[in-house]
Amino acid sequence: MTTVADDIWAILHEIARGQKELQGGQKALQDAQKETDREIKAVSASVGRLSNRLGQFVEEAVRPSAVRLFSQRGIDVHEVYQNVTAKREGESLEIDLLVVNNQDAVAIECKSNLSVDDVNEHLMRLEKIKRLMPTYSGKWISGAVAGMVIPENVATYAIRKGLYVIGQNGDHLELQNVAGFVAKIW
Repeated sequence: MTTVADDIWAILHEIARGQKELQGGQKALQDAQKETDREIKAVSASVGRLSNRLGQFVEEAVRPSAVRLFSQRGIDVHEVYQNVTAKREGESLEIDLLVVNNQDAVAIECKSNLSVDDVNEHLMRLEKIKRLMPTYSGKWISGAVAGMVIPENVATYAIRKGLYVIGQNGDHLELQNVAGFVAKIW
């Protein structure tokens, strides 16, 4: 026959065993969370590298087309520069492509999937060019955005802000601006 003390002892033993199992489960959950965090970081890094590669792909596709596209709009292109950077007085600037002639320069931002935020960032970049790159202070600076994917609302927004929009049409790139479009000059 068991006594009440034996019953209490058995219950306490079960509680202690349950606590150990709970602690083991919590440890396993923490380990699983750490592994998940490591995997998320690895996937994020891979996506970042892929995004950069897609951006480079867009730049490589736009670069040879820039001469044709802007010549069609009356801007003869003499030089095309890729990955232009400038730094002065604590400010910096990066331009994916810069097409230049004696009077004009067009700064092009290339994205795999163009967004309104990308357009706004490029507009801020255009405001800095003459200050950070005084070599171009005597030129008419205009801007363009290019993308593999350009939602219609983003293209409309960029055009309203005075930017050229370079997008895909079938197997080639084209300016999505209407023929009489007048770009904003900085």
